[in-house]
Amino acid sequence: MKFNYLSTLFLMMLIVPSLAVAGEQGHAYKHMHHHDNFEVSSFEMTPTVALEVLRDDVGGWNIHVKVVNFSFAPERVNTAPAYSEGHAHLYVDGKKVARLYGSWFHLADLSSGKHTIRVSLNANNHAGLVFEGTPIAASQEIVQ
Repeated sequence: MKFNYLSTLFLMMLIVPSLAVAGEQGHAYKHMHHHDNFEVSSFEMTPTVALEVLRDDVGGWNIHVKVVNFSFAPERVNTAPAYSEGHAHLYVDGKKVARLYGSWFHLADLSSGKHTIRVSLNANNHAGLVFEGTPIAASQEIVQ
């Protein structure tokens, strides 16, 4: 009986740290944010997006995301893709800074110089909407 207890204890000492490492790796993987594409070329009406970035007199920038054949659906984020609905991702100089669940967003002041503001349309599951392989997105350069 004593032998089984020690063997079990020894095995637990080997297995538990391995499970902890596996759990950490899985957690890190979940936050890598590599999203697939959602092809919309078969849709009856193709979603489009246009972008208007306006300087706010009080500070920062007001971003207006103009969509056609697309509806913002924040209540269905992280669910399966659905026809012409989802949210947008906002990028500044190639770095994702926010999810957009509506057509207006206020962006704080940026560092001095030129910046590229880009918005992509995304399905509920965060997959980027693409038409014949081309992302459905819009961008505008601004100078702070």
